[in-house]
Amino acid sequence: MDQPLWRPSAERIASAQLTAFARRMAQQHAAPLPDYAALHRWSLQERERFWAGVWEFCGVIGERGARVLLHGEQMPGSRWFPDARLNFAENLLRRADDAVALASRAEGAERRTLSWRELGLQVSSLQQWLRSAGVGAGDRVVGLLPNLPESVVAMLAASSLGALWSSCSPDFGVQGVLDRFGQIEPVVLFAADGYRYAGKPHATLARVAEIRRSLPSLRELVVLPWLEPDPDLAPLPGARRWDEVLAAFPPRALAFERLPFDHPLYVLYSSGTTGAPKCIVHGAGGTLLQHLKEQRLHVDLRPGDGVFYFTTLGWMMWNWLVSALASEARVVLYDGSPFHPDERVLFELAEAERLSVLGLSARFLDAVSKSELTPRDEFDLASVHTILATGSPLLPEGFDFVYERVKRDVCLSSISGGTDIVSCFVAGSATLPVHRGELQCAALGMDTRVFDASGRSVVGEKGELVCARSFPSLPLGFWNDADASRFHAAYFERFPGVWAQGDFAEATARGGFVIYGRSDAVLNPGGVRIGTAEIYRPVERIPEVQEALAIGQQWQGDVRVVLFVRLREGVALDDALRARIRERVRAEASPRHVPARILQVADIPRTRSGKIVELAVGDVVHGRPVANLEALANPEALALFANRPELAQ
Repeated sequence: MDQPLWRPSAERIASAQLTAFARRMAQQHAAPLPDYAALHRWSLQERERFWAGVWEFCGVIGERGARVLLHGEQMPGSRWFPDARLNFAENLLRRADDAVALASRAEGAERRTLSWRELGLQVSSLQQWLRSAGVGAGDRVVGLLPNLPESVVAMLAASSLGALWSSCSPDFGVQGVLDRFGQIEPVVLFAADGYRYAGKPHATLARVAEIRRSLPSLRELVVLPWLEPDPDLAPLPGARRWDEVLAAFPPRALAFERLPFDHPLYVLYSSGTTGAPKCIVHGAGGTLLQHLKEQRLHVDLRPGDGVFYFTTLGWMMWNWLVSALASEARVVLYDGSPFHPDERVLFELAEAERLSVLGLSARFLDAVSKSELTPRDEFDLASVHTILATGSPLLPEGFDFVYERVKRDVCLSSISGGTDIVSCFVAGSATLPVHRGELQCAALGMDTRVFDASGRSVVGEKGELVCARSFPSLPLGFWNDADASRFHAAYFERFPGVWAQGDFAEATARGGFVIYGRSDAVLNPGGVRIGTAEIYRPVERIPEVQEALAIGQQWQGDVRVVLFVRLREGVALDDALRARIRERVRAEASPRHVPARILQVADIPRTRSGKIVELAVGDVVHGRPVANLEALANPEALALFANRPELAQ
């Protein structure tokens, strides 16, 4: 069996919060829980005791009630903590002292901080204004904002009243915003006058005006001056400035509306690459409990720790990051390009902020690994005990890069879950070793498995990633889906009563997982299912290749693999490089994986959260319309794949 890249020390295991939690559960319930595998089994066998234990261990503020789970064998249909009352914002604002709660860095701006006291005061003023505007439980409040402290304040103020929060990043086009916000009919919109990215300012108020005209439900518009200290609001009659709104209501004691456990908190959106985005409604209690479990037990996050994830308000990792306030951590925000002025910027941030937890996308790590940068030689990363990676599968070479060039003594946790559950099915643990290319473990309380086509649980075979039993952050459903038919079709149609995540994966004998890509992007040449990540791994190890995208092209009654590559600047694809690519794929994957056609492109389309979009490229290659261009960060790149004569041969 291969040796791990990293093992936690005995001291780290002994001091981990997960170890303390397991000890407490073992004592309270007379259950021997000697290791992670035993704790995970117990968390499924004794779900009620486990989740009640998470509530108590993590200090959830609210009334728990006597009952933990109703209709527990139903999915969907179960109800968690049916008697509980809590408020999400109250749990995040549990401190009111002068320690730093939020630290903010952004392109073209000075570092800013908000103490716990200052954060609470701003939330109080905004809460009062929202209440004066008639906002109450169940109303929708939305943000078109950069990743700034004001965005967190707006979310907390809305959720303190029981209003639903939903957000997009300000780089979304008008139609992309309307495709999302238009479905949920918001009453208040918070928007910035612009944002900065890659050294360039981008004004947004003209788009905001168009969005406002197209949302008849809006009663109020609040503009945050960000690009300009005094933006011209004349084209937005009735709009209010952020600072004026806060100044109108002197802070006073916060009042939190305690509501049922499953009261809706967030509306998040599917990527929308195959049609209009689905509006996924998440409950306050399930979101809070899952995030506390993941951050305290899996990530070992503690009060005062600096935690960062590179994200925007258009990705669920922003919601996950902000929840770290409930663990009394210091949340670090960044707005701008992760490559401006160069690939050092996020490592500089990690050093300057003395981060404990550094969250990055797999694609970012892959890109930096192809640069000349060796972060461990240039930066003091002694405070970083955990590096998180998600967004797409982290290639084995990405693991090598972290341990060889970033930091040797660090827990690298590649995690997997998604917008669908605003949390993780597969997680990391500071008490477990890290193996190359492998996600460490199924998350506690999550019956994560891999099913074959017949619905049989398998280990060591590729299949569908599923969750076989109910969990607290199961979405409440989709917006405007009264009979839940769309919700059911999205997750429960293939294996009734079992959540199918839509990932092509493999469970390993030691309890870890390997993710091979999205199931709907799986290639099927000659009837053999191939995950696209299986091709990307060998191809992206070739120095000339920056990144790759593979699709299955319908060809002569079968499917053939077509590979597109973006190469280093100045490199041209020739027959010799094609031969090397094919040889590498054949040697490291199989002959079935070898692409029939290899084509060079100048850019690869991706979603706004950085995921490459094989399905959209497949549509272009087959002459089908792409359902939702607004879901893409760079839709112009699709033209590079259209009408390629090489694909007619």
